[in-house]
Amino acid sequence: MKQTSGSSHLGRASLIRIATAAVVLALSWGVAAVSPKERPNILLIMADDMGWSDIGCYGGEIDTPNIDRLAEQGMRFTQFYNTAKCFPTRAALLTGLYSHQTGLGNKLQAFNKNCVTLGEVFSAEGYRTLMTGKWHAEETPYRRGFSRYYGLTDGCCNYFNPGIEPLPGQGKPGRKYDRPRRWAIDDQEYLPYTPDTPNFYTTDAFSDYAVNYLEAYRGEGKPFLLYVAYTAPHYPLHAWPQDIAKYRGKYMIGWDKLRERRYRRQLEMGLFDATVSLSPRDENVPLWASLSEEKRDYWDLKMSIYAAMIDRMDRGIGRILDKIQALGELENTLVMFLADNGACPSGFDKIPNTLPGTVESYSGVGEGWANASNTPFRKYKVWDHEGGICTPFIAYWPKVITESGAITTQVGHIMDVMATCVDIAGATYPQTYRGSEIIPMEGKSLLPIFKGKTRAGHETVGWQYSHSSALRQGQWKLVRNTKTGPGRWELYNLAIDRTEQNNLAQQYPEKVRTLSAAFDAWVDRCGVEILQKKSENL
Repeated sequence: MKQTSGSSHLGRASLIRIATAAVVLALSWGVAAVSPKERPNILLIMADDMGWSDIGCYGGEIDTPNIDRLAEQGMRFTQFYNTAKCFPTRAALLTGLYSHQTGLGNKLQAFNKNCVTLGEVFSAEGYRTLMTGKWHAEETPYRRGFSRYYGLTDGCCNYFNPGIEPLPGQGKPGRKYDRPRRWAIDDQEYLPYTPDTPNFYTTDAFSDYAVNYLEAYRGEGKPFLLYVAYTAPHYPLHAWPQDIAKYRGKYMIGWDKLRERRYRRQLEMGLFDATVSLSPRDENVPLWASLSEEKRDYWDLKMSIYAAMIDRMDRGIGRILDKIQALGELENTLVMFLADNGACPSGFDKIPNTLPGTVESYSGVGEGWANASNTPFRKYKVWDHEGGICTPFIAYWPKVITESGAITTQVGHIMDVMATCVDIAGATYPQTYRGSEIIPMEGKSLLPIFKGKTRAGHETVGWQYSHSSALRQGQWKLVRNTKTGPGRWELYNLAIDRTEQNNLAQQYPEKVRTLSAAFDAWVDRCGVEILQKKSENL
């Protein structure tokens, strides 16, 4: 199928740091023979807790012209998967392995010694390895192969002030926990990190640093790998007032009509055909018409902030792309955009009597809007139903992806990113590193798909985080959540039921047994620790 269609917040000390030469990490395997000038640059962009349908090119009404441009001139995937949770997804992206193989399956800790990151592989290959944004693991990117890093090493923070003390002219920053959030700039760690300007906003800062890193290493003769991991639109709901005003009132139509409108756009775009139906509204989401006018205004404000956060992220992406184009490198840069999991249903207001969106507040977008964000799928972040694990995935690379607006239904997984990067750069993925054996890559290169071909994909893909588990084999998907209800396996034929509405487990018990055995084998092979015995619910 085919579809055609700021200001800087960096302090003086930070700018000095960017202008200095970075330390080149000495790794234990050699540089491949391909000349650096012949190698493509790589730009990875990740959104945080963003739903499948939020951006314009996946059916959303949020203003995302820069992301949409990548899709219009590149390729969109309709069946690309993450892990349904922040830190396991990042572990899989960075290593090309299942997150459990890296030590970050269900526990937030450091990467183990049996994996290597993109930073480690590509700094050894002569690339300038750069990162801004959310790391979400112990250690830091600087200690795992990235020559420059600025950002949040934790999971989330106050967008206007990640610190503890109020900035001049501001109130006390709202926080979810009493503990401060950990940040890092290169080899320096901050606990807490207090901005040096009251005009600070994390999304803008991540974009600023990315642009300035690119400028700092202009003309050095090395290709770059730049990983920009935004925290937007992960809670807390924080956005600039002028950005919120742009959307205020537009969501008074409610989540029911919003889902219908997004679904119709998806059909018009060719993301799905009419055999893919819109899943029912989640059972925990009330009818919009049942809410009082005051409640509707409250929920309109929350979704307006959420939209504003994505809008601001898109403008930052535009500045990064403009900088790469100004450097004359855009034609030779592979850009990949995706999200770490589906939209988050948390709708809390942590700080009582504060207006969502302000520095003093700490709020979530809620289940109704998360259900709409994941249109047309069921469920949310942490769930292994499609609404939790299916991400928009856009690839842009003018030298290779020549069919503008291409849409592919081939299945991909976030662990394929490492394999793709290694493939296109002619890089070496090591067998050993610093005296430890490295687990062979699980990911498979996406390059054949970029070239318009059919690739030999994964025979089986597994998922597990917390109470959720799933396995996909061809068109069949087994999925369960042991936290709610009996937690029995559900079975879906995704070829005819992409939105998981017709559970076939009772009709095909032998298929459930076969796939369950495959799941158990995956658990054993990948060292998965689950909260329930492997097959006790059969």
